[in-house]
Amino acid sequence: MSNSRSDRSGSGGADRSSGDPLRPADHADSADPGAASGGSDGTVVQPRLGGVGWLRWIWRQLTSMRTALLLLLLLAVAAIPGSLVPQRSADPNGVTQYYRDHPELAPVLDAIQMFDVYTSAWFSAIYLLLFVSLIGCVIPRTQHHAKALAARPPRTPARLSRLAAYQRRQTPVEGGDAEAAASGAIERAAAQLRRAGYRVQRYDGRGSWSVSAERGYIRETGNLVFHAALVGVLIAVGVGGGFAYTGQRVVVEGTTFVNVFTDYSSFTGGRFVDGTELEPYAMTLDEFQVEYEAPDSTAPGQAGDFAAQVTTRIPGQGSGEGAIRVNHPLRIEGDSIYLLGNGYAPTITVRNADGDVVYSDSQPFLPQDSNMTSLGIIKVPDGMPEQLGLVGFLYPTQSTLESGAYTSIYPDLINPIVTFNVFAGDLGIDDGTPRSVYALDTEGMEQLTGGDTAGDSIELAPGQTADLPDGLGTVTFENEAATAEDDTVKRFASLQVHRDDSAGWVLVFAVLAVLGLLTALFVPRRRVWVKAQVDADGAEPTVVLEYAGLARGEDPTLDAAVSQIADRHAGEPDPGR
Repeated sequence: MSNSRSDRSGSGGADRSSGDPLRPADHADSADPGAASGGSDGTVVQPRLGGVGWLRWIWRQLTSMRTALLLLLLLAVAAIPGSLVPQRSADPNGVTQYYRDHPELAPVLDAIQMFDVYTSAWFSAIYLLLFVSLIGCVIPRTQHHAKALAARPPRTPARLSRLAAYQRRQTPVEGGDAEAAASGAIERAAAQLRRAGYRVQRYDGRGSWSVSAERGYIRETGNLVFHAALVGVLIAVGVGGGFAYTGQRVVVEGTTFVNVFTDYSSFTGGRFVDGTELEPYAMTLDEFQVEYEAPDSTAPGQAGDFAAQVTTRIPGQGSGEGAIRVNHPLRIEGDSIYLLGNGYAPTITVRNADGDVVYSDSQPFLPQDSNMTSLGIIKVPDGMPEQLGLVGFLYPTQSTLESGAYTSIYPDLINPIVTFNVFAGDLGIDDGTPRSVYALDTEGMEQLTGGDTAGDSIELAPGQTADLPDGLGTVTFENEAATAEDDTVKRFASLQVHRDDSAGWVLVFAVLAVLGLLTALFVPRRRVWVKAQVDADGAEPTVVLEYAGLARGEDPTLDAAVSQIADRHAGEPDPGR
């Protein structure tokens, strides 16, 4: 017998050398460290994972909630560069200007896709990893939650007094069956808890009757809804973004914009958009209305309201009228048309020495300050001995500074003047290189007026005509007013056409995410037990009632909830009496 005991203790039995008969010999704190670590020299030996084991470990790390939250934070941080530098998808002209302003830094940023943040490889990698992580988190938790909902509440613990919240009450039984009174009390408690929204399960044993109740599973439901909604947002943005598009067009009063790919100044579409899916419609800018505060007001020159009055035409539906205001887009055929900016578009006519019109158009002049001092470029590629470029400034209310320079002191047309500096040479448009209509590359061109030349800049008021230098012809600033006494210059509106059918789905999933998050934060999950036992030691038998509660997580109202259940149960009459 003694040999048999010695063999058992030396091969995984109790560690008698340490003096603890309940501690196994291979415990981490055993007297023989080699038995616990697995190594003959006492070193810790990790098990070999292998290829499948490493893949399983990586998958568990990726699908953990901690990783999902980290990726969500990383995605928010990765989106910051998109607001710091211009993006080709939203502001291609801004990218071009950034290259001019930062010729050394721009190529470096372009190499790491900083001008295409939201379609870059690194942003997409974070996006897809977050997508996989959230799905890997939600599916197993949903399965576990479904099993928990189908399971019965757990059995009543033997010692309720050890739980976090505990109440004990004692009720005397007067001339009745004590066991029946205890059973009836538990039945009343079960009905009361069921009315309070608990799932209940009764457990009776020898000499004790109890009910187990639990509620707050909607907390986990809200948590799952929150994460599922995040997945929905990712799907809606990822898939819906592929069918979205945004285009810009500058429209001058009296001209018509047709919703075709070739009529856009710039167009950015999703990966599934090639320009053939555009809905057919046309829109004419009838008038651009703007109201400025009077010069003698407290805010002189401040614009009170902008409105682009338009006429729309849809095939098969006739025409209609509408208005586009700031933050109030026009909805047409699923597109949203936004007002981005506005300005003046003076009509300029250029004639050659023979009096033939070689250029006549309403060219948008871009505002340079709050008083609408505007810069415009006129390019005359044909009809002249040399190509001409005119750099013009429009002053709606012209005034002269002490230095002799012109400026505008009010944005409305009170004393409109336009000035031109004339350049002759190669406009750089014959080699096929794209050129902006709002910029003039003067390299390789000769300046004929203004600056260091002998000739003064050309200065025109509406309706006036001036000679070009060297007998090249004339330039006219057309007056659009019905009478010569009035000065009228056409205005333009910068419009953006946007379509994103996924916006509604994103809103739905965002609302679901907020509701799920609020539910997960403010709905407590708790379990409550009510137990009854008969105490027959006294002169009269009594029923001992125990109330206990246990919360999952922090629940500062648990004690109050258990006390309220006990008070309500004690105050509810027994229907059997």
